[in-house]
Amino acid sequence: MAIEQVFMAKNASSALKLGQARGAAICACVVAGLPVFEYAPRAIKQAVVGSGSADKDQVQHMIKHILQIKDRLTSDQSDALAVAISHAHANSTLLLLARSSKGGWGR
Repeated sequence: MAIEQVFMAKNASSALKLGQARGAAICACVVAGLPVFEYAPRAIKQAVVGSGSADKDQVQHMIKHILQIKDRLTSDQSDALAVAISHAHANSTLLLLARSSKGGWGR
């Protein structure tokens, strides 16, 4: 499971609710034996847009372009897809590094 690290919340109530939701999701994955990967917001933006300081509109535009989505996406939908794309990119990089450490890229 891939999840975005929390970096700020608009108010205490929002922060508490977000923390509870994240905690429940992470606990469910751990109980199910799934690995959990957390990514910083800047790292997600860097992976998707190419700039860690990209705004939400830029992220949304790139997600629609990368995945060839014609319909409108909410910011929550594009954020979730951005985390998934970031994880896929990071995971493929780790697999390549693992292969190279085992004696070559071709194996």
